Amino acid sequence: MAHSRPIPNTLTIAGSDPGGGAGIQADLKTFSALGSYGTSVITALTAQNTRGVAGVHPVPADFIAAQLDTLLDDIDIAAVKVGMVASRRVAEVIRDALGARRPRWVVLDPVMVAKSGDTLVDDAGIAAVRDCLVPLADLITPNLPEAAVLLDCPVPHDRAGMEAMVPGLRALTPGAVLLKGGHLRGETCPDLLVTGDNLTWLDGRRIATGNLHGTGCTLSSAITARLAQGDALPDAVTAAKAWLSRALEESHRLHVGQGHGPVHHFHAWW
Repeated sequence: MAHSRPIPNTLTIAGSDPGGGAGIQADLKTFSALGSYGTSVITALTAQNTRGVAGVHPVPADFIAAQLDTLLDDIDIAAVKVGMVASRRVAEVIRDALGARRPRWVVLDPVMVAKSGDTLVDDAGIAAVRDCLVPLADLITPNLPEAAVLLDCPVPHDRAGMEAMVPGLRALTPGAVLLKGGHLRGETCPDLLVTGDNLTWLDGRRIATGNLHGTGCTLSSAITARLAQGDALPDAVTAAKAWLSRALEESHRLHVGQGHGPVHHFHAWW
């Protein structure tokens, strides 16, 4: 069957998850499932499984720079997703590389708080993300604890509290914001998309599953893949949310580990 347009190249800059549910592995699966060619730059190796993280081995910043420079010298990247960045030097390397040869779309998932509520990066790492990468992004996708860390404020507990965060987030970035409301209680997961002066509520049904490992990585990379395909930003977000909901619904078909399992990235295929 003939295809009418070329397959876009996408890039993930993130850490490795040996269990395959989050990080680089989840991003590459998502890119492939949504019809883009995935490339990757690894920022850290981890020892982890579905029950937790046992260790992290950061990749030296100079070698991250070498990965980025070598890749971008050769491959035309349509859209890039940036995951967890734990040091200022790495943040600066990513900023400089993407600033010099900027893809059309940069999506930042500011991973700073674990599902347990533990902060994953220190104050210097938080400041580096805020100063170097948030202003670079076309879209940032914080959940409520991550947005609270960026703004140094309490975590909101309702939609009014989410809306109250908007001026502070808009002051940090000229790009759009997808403020994810999954931490709120209720039958729906209300996300707030902020584009300029426009605020759009995107409600999704809360799916009863324990297979939540890597959902943030997967959503941001799904948006990245849709943007690479040519979707407008609101359409990319809406399509990515619908796809992730289906991946969550079908996650019961997988039997991976004894803790929080992954979503089913290839639910449309097998």
